[in-house]
Amino acid sequence: MKTSRLKLAALAVLLSAGAALAGPGGAGHSHGGDTAYGKAGDPKKPARVVSVVMAEKDGKMSFIPDRIEVRRGEQVKFALRNNGELDHELVLATLEENLKHAIEMQKNPDMEHDDPNAKRLAPKKTGEIVWQFTKAGEFDFSCLIPGHREAGMTGKIIVK
Repeated sequence: MKTSRLKLAALAVLLSAGAALAGPGGAGHSHGGDTAYGKAGDPKKPARVVSVVMAEKDGKMSFIPDRIEVRRGEQVKFALRNNGELDHELVLATLEENLKHAIEMQKNPDMEHDDPNAKRLAPKKTGEIVWQFTKAGEFDFSCLIPGHREAGMTGKIIVK
């Protein structure tokens, strides 16, 4: 009986630690509802198109542009293009959330994202993210593949 209680207590600790590490999006990276940085957009509604190119050159990785300004309430369709030779991704979040997520990606570099706020692209491929920015502030977008953010693949979204 004592062993069962210890096992249950250990399991409860592990589950609560996992939930804390997963953060507000949870272990499945579900960002379907409102977040600090907005919510998934509606592809059937009009959106301003912002083209973002992913690339690497001379040992640096980048998003072009790496600074985007939007209006609060605005829906944006990010038209993504990976012009590089490596896989890249764009993950929209708060800086704090992306930094935490980057640590998890170090432990599990092949983690797949199936979220409205993230898109991974193979070299020479295109994709899109439709997002509505419901709150004013400064938010982050980063490539969280290990080493990419550190090599310069990060940007800022200013919502006014």
